[in-house]
Amino acid sequence: MVIVDLFCGCGGFSLGAHRAGFDVAAAFDVDPVLTSSFAQNFPNTELVLGDIARLTGKAVIAKIGGHVDGVIGGPPCQGFSTIGRRDPNDPRRTLVGHFFRLVQEIRPSFFVFENVTGLATPVMQGVLQEAMKHRTREYKIFGPTVLDAASFGAATSRRRLFVVGIHRDYETSLEFDEVQAHECAPATVHAALVDLTDAYLIEVDDQGFDRWKIARRGRPTQYAQRLRSDDLVFTGHRIIDHKSEIVARFSKIIPGSVDPVGRHPRLRWDGQCPTLRAGTGPDKGSRQAVRPIHPEEPRVITVREAARLQGFPDKHLFHKTTWHSFRMIGNSVSPIIAESILTAVASKFGGSNEVTLAAD
Repeated sequence: MVIVDLFCGCGGFSLGAHRAGFDVAAAFDVDPVLTSSFAQNFPNTELVLGDIARLTGKAVIAKIGGHVDGVIGGPPCQGFSTIGRRDPNDPRRTLVGHFFRLVQEIRPSFFVFENVTGLATPVMQGVLQEAMKHRTREYKIFGPTVLDAASFGAATSRRRLFVVGIHRDYETSLEFDEVQAHECAPATVHAALVDLTDAYLIEVDDQGFDRWKIARRGRPTQYAQRLRSDDLVFTGHRIIDHKSEIVARFSKIIPGSVDPVGRHPRLRWDGQCPTLRAGTGPDKGSRQAVRPIHPEEPRVITVREAARLQGFPDKHLFHKTTWHSFRMIGNSVSPIIAESILTAVASKFGGSNEVTLAAD
């Protein structure tokens, strides 16, 4: 089935879709930085850069060359986040409406919408209801419901709101127990990261990506096994060189507690990572999000460690800089929960993919 990914970012939703057996024919986004590695990660998907508020369903259908089976997407969430300002004048808030406008114009067989849980609060519910009003009458709706990536096997807690619609031409609908059937125990931080210990730097390539290789002996955890590259090579593992006073402070933070100064949570080997945040782009002050502290070393986690926790495979490229890479990961849909939901959707159209990722 052919689908399109709106607000694709670095491709977490697209990755989950591919794993669930879908063909992502085209992906749309306005940000050239956050999509800078998309073409390398998804060479068979056409990336279209432009303002989605100006995109039409007719243009999407023309780009695909026929019927669009599915539309997936997570519009920018900063205007609704419970930790943000929730500025009613933030222009990004209108993009939720444009997602559902495009669904109405494209008339796909199904759609999957994702956003922050703040959109489910009493203050914000009206925004979502107004965006869906009149535009989803042709669909049987599942949600809005809040689901956690950790409940589907991820090594990070990431609660997000989802709405799924299946066109009324199909005599089927998605039920909660069908999504719940894909739940499994969360992976631990240990399962996600332990085999990256002792990795060594191979080179910095001509694109500016640092390339590393796993050196740790022994069988990897089931979680890590699925994410590893065949050649054990990965990128994005530059260690942050903290000042000596920060190293000393981090050394005293007990795993599972929070740094009282910088508010950095310290990970526990036997726990899960809290939700990874994106920080802001240059247009919003270029503020870095607080990054978790490694459970054993007195430093914040690397890009690749964050990617592992989020559920990205080691071959997935982000950005050559740490800052933009963390923005990519923090803005992304976890590929693990995307795969789980889209596998449940695929089963309604005769798909038979099974989610095999489980905790170690």
